[in-house]
Amino acid sequence: MQRDDRSAVNTKRAVAPARTNAARKSPEGVIGMSGARVAIVGQGYVGLPVAMRACEAGFDVVGLDVDEDRIDLLQRGKSFIDDVDDERLEAALATGRYLPTTERAELRGFDFASVCVPTPLHDGAPDLRYIEDAARALSTHISPGCCVVLESTTYPGTTEEIFVPILESGSGLRAGADFYVGYSPERIDPSNPTWKFHNTPKIVSGVDPGSLRVVRDFYDQLVEVTVPVPGPREAELAKLLENTFRHINIALVNELAVFSHGLGVDVWSVLDAAASKPFGFMRFSPGPGVGGHCLPIDASYLSWQVRRSLGQEFRLVDVANDVNKHMPDYVVARATEHLNRRRKSVNSSNVLLIGLTYKANSGDARNSPSMAVAERLDRLGADLRAVDPLIDPDEVPPYVRLVGFDADQISQSDLIIVLADHDMLDWALLERYADRVLDTRNRLRSPQVERF
Repeated sequence: MQRDDRSAVNTKRAVAPARTNAARKSPEGVIGMSGARVAIVGQGYVGLPVAMRACEAGFDVVGLDVDEDRIDLLQRGKSFIDDVDDERLEAALATGRYLPTTERAELRGFDFASVCVPTPLHDGAPDLRYIEDAARALSTHISPGCCVVLESTTYPGTTEEIFVPILESGSGLRAGADFYVGYSPERIDPSNPTWKFHNTPKIVSGVDPGSLRVVRDFYDQLVEVTVPVPGPREAELAKLLENTFRHINIALVNELAVFSHGLGVDVWSVLDAAASKPFGFMRFSPGPGVGGHCLPIDASYLSWQVRRSLGQEFRLVDVANDVNKHMPDYVVARATEHLNRRRKSVNSSNVLLIGLTYKANSGDARNSPSMAVAERLDRLGADLRAVDPLIDPDEVPPYVRLVGFDADQISQSDLIIVLADHDMLDWALLERYADRVLDTRNRLRSPQVERF
């Protein structure tokens, strides 16, 4: 979600008109499907899958986003994320129950609202402006008995200290007394073939017992399993723990890969051996760094909150940040060594990058370590080409030429670096030139390939 509220796009479809909230609630306050109106603020990687599932569950759904280009695509049935294909989007539009729009007025009369907006860092501190803007947009449309839930990842205390006061100020109503509020952190893993929104257990919380009941009852209609926790702070911290756990363990195996190379030990054989233990070990794999919309940011949210509230350093997080941040530098150092052994320099060498997105089988290039590797190689004077059939060409930097994956491109490369190993690529093409390959993902098996 962007900072400005641009609402120039004319809506092309309309959902059922809003009715009074009382007509859509059971005596227990449970939000049912029949005619209930759901507003999803933010129609990106998190909000769009939620909107699709709510529509499929029978709700009338308004999907609000300030990005006019994004809304135009959605209105035309064109998806821009991996987890929602065009057919699914078109089916939702065809029901007449899904309205993608930039118009805040379409929020009127909602029964349930979910806020799924970005929470980036700015100068090392959480930037909550998108959450605050979403809360203001919803606050003037809050009526007694409705429910508002925050899904955006954030630090403990945000829901009750930032989100709720804005909702109360704009509505003139009290959370927990006149309307319901909860926090239910998103767990979207883009391009995961197994775990989708509907079958990933969903943490739910409320600012009071009544709010928890309503939040849980709503999400029970969208997902297979809900996991209630005592309050928003526990839910907020649980989300940060999930991603901090992964971030720290990736840093561990990244540093292990660096030291293993120096010691002359095959780190991948080490990981395979350790993973044979059926208890007390969870496998993580090294790579060129961490990327996406969560891992590079969420651990820093936790570190920032500990520093601000307790005056202490979260040392494990700080070390993990440092290790993962410098992995692109390590990739470039290994690339330089690889070329030097063949009496070549990075300057003027033809370098082919395989995969620019932050992980395999995804078109998501946000915070991609592959881009960081490319930027560093460009500074050293490399002639850069890249193969990535999934990335949006508009996201490719001007100093990288996007090319096809074929024998001609491979044969004219001085060095080939595997950064994101998309399954759709014909990896056998690299076998003939294995001695030119630096594989950061352990994709190739040829003994001539240089691996992390």
